[in-house]
Amino acid sequence: MKKIFIGIILGIAALIGAGIFLIYPPKAAYYTQIDNAKREENHSDGGVVDLTGNMRYLYTLESYSSDGHEKEITFGADNILKDNAYLKLEYAPIRGVLSWCEVEWEDLPPKVQSNMQRY
Repeated sequence: MKKIFIGIILGIAALIGAGIFLIYPPKAAYYTQIDNAKREENHSDGGVVDLTGNMRYLYTLESYSSDGHEKEITFGADNILKDNAYLKLEYAPIRGVLSWCEVEWEDLPPKVQSNMQRY
């Protein structure tokens, strides 16, 4: 009986932890440079759940963390973004890109600048 009670308590704690992780995920900043040659139009497949966020365009670009680690990230936009613009992406595991904003070259960390071209 004691083992069942401990198992139930551990199960509830795991569910609460998973819920908190999904609601308040650990976020990381990634930086990327827009390349419209890698832009795709987003077509809905008619499913009930649309994981692309109903964005008209999808970008899959090489992105870099502040310490220079590379990761290919896909995110959406309603409009065609300015070619060669620098973006800061707020990225969370499982959920993907939560938000993005355009930044200037001077705002990029030095290790990110070494992986991008200046325009």
